[in-house]
Amino acid sequence: MRVDRGITVERLLSEPRLSPIVRLVAGEDGRHRTIHHPRVQKPGLALAGHTHGVVPTRVQILGETEITYLEGLSSEAQAERATVLFDLGLSLVVLTRGIEPPKALLDAAERTSTPLAVAKPRSSRSIQAIHLALDRILAPSETRHGVLMDVHGIGTLLLGPSGIGKSECALFLVERGHRFVADDQVILSLLPTEQVLGRAPAPLRNHLEVRGIGIINVRDLFGANAVRAQKIVQLVVELCPWSDEESYDRLGIDDSTIEILGMELPLLRIPVRPGRNMAVILEVAARNQILKAAGHHGARTFIETIMHDREDPEPGQAP
Repeated sequence: MRVDRGITVERLLSEPRLSPIVRLVAGEDGRHRTIHHPRVQKPGLALAGHTHGVVPTRVQILGETEITYLEGLSSEAQAERATVLFDLGLSLVVLTRGIEPPKALLDAAERTSTPLAVAKPRSSRSIQAIHLALDRILAPSETRHGVLMDVHGIGTLLLGPSGIGKSECALFLVERGHRFVADDQVILSLLPTEQVLGRAPAPLRNHLEVRGIGIINVRDLFGANAVRAQKIVQLVVELCPWSDEESYDRLGIDDSTIEILGMELPLLRIPVRPGRNMAVILEVAARNQILKAAGHHGARTFIETIMHDREDPEPGQAP
């Protein structure tokens, strides 16, 4: 699968999970080359002269087997095979298991300005780490105005008009032991597992705006356990102003959904008015979602019980 929205090699290697284990050793002038595929490729056959099927915009992985083969050749043959591979205009080549690149690869990388990097872990772990980073960066995404919380383990996205009280709800929930993810801007990404992952933009991470106080750092005030960097969105709650003219769902039989990045997520519309304990209501919403996910739908069970009692009255009662 090719992704139209590519990323640069520099962007990939700056990922927090990759930068400690992957270092660029040659071809730095090509760090602005783009990667368009979320999966890596192992071009071992290209070292034997068979370059058909090599996709330049994928990350190319060379492990111990490929390097051992290359080092078994003469110096002239090594240079020839490296030239064939690097003349393909590759975006990035990564050697795994901390192997120091042979001179032929270093020379070819510098000559063609092809980024050449070395990863510390073995091939399987390096590939896994690169895949996770590519999935995160290349995933379809959008930004929504809202608040994201982890409530009883349920990723709860709060939406609603500005000033409705989303940030205050987040503060109440943090005080009750739940975890804060993002305020104001929530970056939503579609994962390969068809789950929607939410996180805060880097500059806003851990920060919450409370009107009348200003911007606070939740981590500094409540500790590291009060925040988390990201969370799968499992429930969307739209906070709306209370209106006596609008009828709100009082039974909860029919489950509403909202489409985000092509995925249908559970949606609740909860009216807000003075005196309602929104933190408790949101906790109940999260707990109820846990039960629904486990196959227990309280509202439907209640209605089914009522209908069953009407059809089969107790002895002595009129139907």
